[in-house]
Amino acid sequence: MALKRTYRWQNWSGSVSCDPHHRSHPLGIEEIQSEVLRCAEEGERLRAIGSGHSFSPLCYSDENQMSLDDFSGIESADLERRRVWVRGGTTLKELGAQLFERGLALANLGDIDEQTVAGAISTGTHGSGLGFGSLSTQVTGLKLVVADGTVKTLTRDTSGELLDAAALSLGALGVITHVELQCVDAYRLHCQSFRAPLEETLVRLDEYLHGYRNFEFYWFPYSETAQIKCMDTTRRPASLWQPAKLARDLALENGLMWGLSETARHVPAMSERISRFAAQRVPVSASVRDSHQGFTTRRLLRYHQTEYSIPLERLPTVIRQIDRLISALRFRVHFPLHVSFVQADPLWLSPSYQRDSAYVAVHMYRGMPYEDYFAAVSDIFDRNDGRPHWGKQHDKTAHELRSLYPRFDDFRQLRQEMDPRGLFLNPHLSALFDIHRR
Repeated sequence: MALKRTYRWQNWSGSVSCDPHHRSHPLGIEEIQSEVLRCAEEGERLRAIGSGHSFSPLCYSDENQMSLDDFSGIESADLERRRVWVRGGTTLKELGAQLFERGLALANLGDIDEQTVAGAISTGTHGSGLGFGSLSTQVTGLKLVVADGTVKTLTRDTSGELLDAAALSLGALGVITHVELQCVDAYRLHCQSFRAPLEETLVRLDEYLHGYRNFEFYWFPYSETAQIKCMDTTRRPASLWQPAKLARDLALENGLMWGLSETARHVPAMSERISRFAAQRVPVSASVRDSHQGFTTRRLLRYHQTEYSIPLERLPTVIRQIDRLISALRFRVHFPLHVSFVQADPLWLSPSYQRDSAYVAVHMYRGMPYEDYFAAVSDIFDRNDGRPHWGKQHDKTAHELRSLYPRFDDFRQLRQEMDPRGLFLNPHLSALFDIHRR
């Protein structure tokens, strides 16, 4: 195992950075166990890190970090049951390509595929579509190296309720080394993007949700415009690869937005006009893509983000309240809000626990002040039974989380039983679970 001295770790957005004493890159299970035991014997803490796409300080550590970037790939596949065991350091992008080679696919994905499998399930990463839960709901088995250095194996067949706790567990129960995922046969998606009036989108919400396999939308503040993205499965051949078109789309979605964002950063008073301008340049497109390529969008711009899950039926009210809030307080914001939809599930710490949910993600371009904006929007979420996405910025306390997540205290008790010394905690998790270091 390579033990690398690191002087600085930073997440994707730049909102979290730290200087751990050690950062390990194990090559196998035995090396993971050895590092866990070393930290336990020395009375130090250890945080496993993924690709750094969490906006919250889940991976922060000034003691020890562990990256599984050298421990990746599909380890075994049961093609008859369409299940695969995947090493925790595998990125979703790598996994998609490896599944496609085997005629398989994940049933659903989010719009970013740079996360590791272990990191993505640990935070409840999700796509959009009321027929699908988060990526964590596709987990049928886990292997963890727990605080005493042993490997604990959980499967849906033998450890159902415990798996409901561990499949979305913030890295607080141990180092997730392997994940078994329920897959489906590979498929193709007919992907569409078009503009629609915001109010019409809210009125036709039920039609969109039940008329398409996948549906999500973006709304640009200070405008009446939404960008609709929807997908359905198709047997049509995949669209031909067109480098010129791909370059043009990338330049439009990232290059143009970068220029507009830099203008807003230097001249914040322009934000309102920039948002309206961007809304009128939403790409109108249609294409057919293989399943592992149809969900994702390249994100070159860096930003801050908070995101909450709310009961599905509250969405129109919440969006209208946010619209009025932004207009009344004249927040300098030009980045769109992203709205996606997730099926109810039984996972203890899931923001979609026992309710079909709409997720509202609020963004601010990096380098622009976001604290007041996020706080004001969070107040609206609070009034509408909002549950924070664990990988996004939020300020919820254990007292607040207890009332939002019905099995929150059950998870706290399980965590205490599995890791009584708090080996896998950090200051952020200690605060979330109201744990004081001994």
